[in-house]
Amino acid sequence: MPGKFDNDFGMVSIDDGVIATIAGLSAMECYGIVGMANKNATEGLFELVKWENLSKGVKVHTKENNITIDLHVILQYGVKISVVAGNIIEKVKYNVENLTGLKIEKINVHVQGIRVQK
Repeated sequence: MPGKFDNDFGMVSIDDGVIATIAGLSAMECYGIVGMANKNATEGLFELVKWENLSKGVKVHTKENNITIDLHVILQYGVKISVVAGNIIEKVKYNVENLTGLKIEKINVHVQGIRVQK
């Protein structure tokens, strides 16, 4: 499990939810993002997630020593999607690896919607 490692004092275990929260908060720091998106089970549509539930728009997959993060985001109208997605990937990768000491294999950004901000 990639979220587990030993040191001289014992074992450290990092839950996938912690990684998801770090990833969600990191993504929200990027210019052009309105918020994280979560699929509404009843309607099958993606909706904007509130700040306290940011990790619901993030899926963390751990397999052996590989961590893959899927971010479901809603972007601001008028931004260049490829540039914002690239910034999100860089920011999330840097923060997760720096704060946890874990290595990220892949980060996927899924743009679920565009919003016009007032």
